[in-house]
This record gives sequence, structure tokens and C-alpha cells, in this order.
Amino acid sequence: MDRIIGIDYGRKRVGVAVSDPLGIFASALDTVHSAKIIDYLKSYSEKEHVVKFVVGYPMNMNNKPSEAAKDVDAFLNLLKKRFPEIPVELEDERFTSVLAHRAMIDGGMKMKDRRDKASVDRISAAIILQTYLDRMSGR
Repeated sequence: MDRIIGIDYGRKRVGVAVSDPLGIFASALDTVHSAKIIDYLKSYSEKEHVVKFVVGYPMNMNNKPSEAAKDVDAFLNLLKKRFPEIPVELEDERFTSVLAHRAMIDGGMKMKDRRDKASVDRISAAIILQTYLDRMSGR
């Protein structure tokens, strides 16, 4: 079944989300140490048919790449080199952490659990992917 992977790349951790087979819904999947993300994606793509990567791209309010974009650019080069057959799309990731915190609060998550940065990264990846899926479907 076809899957689209959403990625919220960070220097320390990477949030990973996955689409349902129809490409309608995004679900938070995992948080992986940055040094292990390529191996993680390789392992996942051996089990599931990954048709696309959607990577959150950090932008400033003036629509120019933020400082963190350098790290994401390096990751994008590695991703394209290791998975040349899988297309990569970029999605603006502004405010995804804020939206992730809001989703955690709205979902009733306790304050102690909301401090877990790994949860924020996973949820941010799901928001990035869901934004992409909605835009592609015209929702």
C-alpha cells in the first residue's frame, strides 16, 4: 500500500508521520535521533511502499529560509542521494510546533507529557504531512 512520509527534521530529533494508504489522513509515527533517520526510513520503506517524502522547511515570517534551513538542506541532499527513486516535496513548517502544542492541550494531554519534545516532533510531522495532503486534495 502506498504511503507518504512526513518529516519534521531537527538537529537532534526527527519527527516522522505517515499517511493512510489513500493519502487522506496523516498519523504521527515516531521520533528518531537525527543520526539514525536514514536507517529508520530505509527499514520502513522495506516494509511499506513509500511513494513520497514531505519535509517541513523552516521559513521566517518574511518568506525567507530560517537559520535552521541549512540543516534541513543538508538532510534533503542526503535523503535524495539515499532514496533517488522517491520524490521529495517541501512544506512550510511555520507554526507547526505551536499547533502541535495546541493539539496536545486540546487532546487533554497532561502538562508533564506536553514537555516531551519527542511528542511535539511527532505531532509536528503529522501536521506538516496533513497540511500537504489537504493542499493536494484541495481541502
